[in-house]
Amino acid sequence: MTQNIIRKGRLMEFDERASRFITSIAADAWLFRYDILVDLAHVRMLNKQEIISQKTYNALKQSLLNINERGYAFLPKDVDDVHVAIETALTDEVGPEQAGWLHLGRSRNDEVAACIRMAVRDELLLLKDAILALQSTLLERSTENLATIMPGFTHLQHAQPTTLGHHLLAHYDALERDLARLGNCYDRTNKSPLGAAAFASTGWPVDRDSTASALGFDGIIENSMDAVSTRDFVIEVLATASNFMITLSRLSEELILWSTSEFGYVELDDKFASTSSIMPQKKNPDPLELTRAKTGTVIGALTASLVICKALPYSYNLDLQEITPHLHEAISDAIDCAWIVQAILQTLIIKRERLADMSSVGFTTATELADTIVRTTSVPFRTAHTIVGEVVRIGNCDFDTIDSVGKKHVGKPLALLGLTASDVREALDVSHNIAKRNVKGGPAASEVARMIKARRTRLRSQRRRLSLQQNALQMVEKALLHHTDV
Repeated sequence: MTQNIIRKGRLMEFDERASRFITSIAADAWLFRYDILVDLAHVRMLNKQEIISQKTYNALKQSLLNINERGYAFLPKDVDDVHVAIETALTDEVGPEQAGWLHLGRSRNDEVAACIRMAVRDELLLLKDAILALQSTLLERSTENLATIMPGFTHLQHAQPTTLGHHLLAHYDALERDLARLGNCYDRTNKSPLGAAAFASTGWPVDRDSTASALGFDGIIENSMDAVSTRDFVIEVLATASNFMITLSRLSEELILWSTSEFGYVELDDKFASTSSIMPQKKNPDPLELTRAKTGTVIGALTASLVICKALPYSYNLDLQEITPHLHEAISDAIDCAWIVQAILQTLIIKRERLADMSSVGFTTATELADTIVRTTSVPFRTAHTIVGEVVRIGNCDFDTIDSVGKKHVGKPLALLGLTASDVREALDVSHNIAKRNVKGGPAASEVARMIKARRTRLRSQRRRLSLQQNALQMVEKALLHHTDV
């Protein structure tokens, strides 16, 4: 068993069960490369501040690069965590006289917080990339379906006619809000806790701004106690991921429903469907069902993290270690789900004739008929609403029935007040209903086309920003691994 370089001064032998219980080494592969980068930035700063010698810095730097080259698999695993594993490997390579300087002016508390923030910011950019791809596909499918008439729903009942383009754009806009929340998360995550040490900072003249800059952080978390003990950025990320997954789950649920025989609106490409081991006719939307289920997993990660954090006294407590696996699983699930739903949408088969046939079922034009009665006869809307409601109950929307029911409620035939058979035919026409709804945000083709154009512009802007963020992080990593300054 590897000698524990941290315990050997103060504590005697550790109980093997207790050691297994507290270790996070199995879950720490995610953080390995970030810990190497943090170590490189830290020792470079110590050297610049003349806290360690050039000889020690060179030895530590080269050994860290060697460990990075060998990879996580070659680290000792019978230790507390990846941070101790790296220091242990470093000690084995360069000896305690040099390796012993690595942790000067630093604690695992600020070290692990920095590693998690770096890992999370990369994952947030990966999630942003996946959401942008999903949005791009939604815009493409919306553009293709500006004139694809379909029923719109409230309470899962046919309500009013709309278009598939308008419907898909609604999901796009929900994703745009998710993306904005994600951007806010990134800004608050990308702050450095390094230099806070255990919680009370350090008596060594460390340069916190220098390590923050070297690692691509946008600044520091100033209060040293807050820096090591807060995981509010994790909770915010998980809340944002949960919100996004709910958006994705609602879209997935609709595609599941629409692909059933009862709806028959869409069909999944064979590449994204499964069949039954016993029923040969089945075409099951398994990836969409798993997206629904993984939404629960992500929400569960948020709930677990909230409960873990809810009563922790300041500053650091090992309870926080339990949050990291939840965070990693949740954000990985969100990224995977975004890509799979994007691919499903891209290849989705649209049954346009079926959508058109169903667009008028259930008197979906009833609202426009009521509006037309108001527009042509000047009766109050609530009276027109009552007239049309009774006509629907009778089950006959011909002009004579409407005229007769109108007379019952207003005292004279609606024809005498200005309503014509042509008005009724136009009101009951699904295409006319949609074209008439050209108010801002409505389903009219011209309005949906305008919204798509505006969203394309914003999407391009988001892609440019993502590219800049990714390039900036790649530059700082390259600088640390290739001995150059940013």
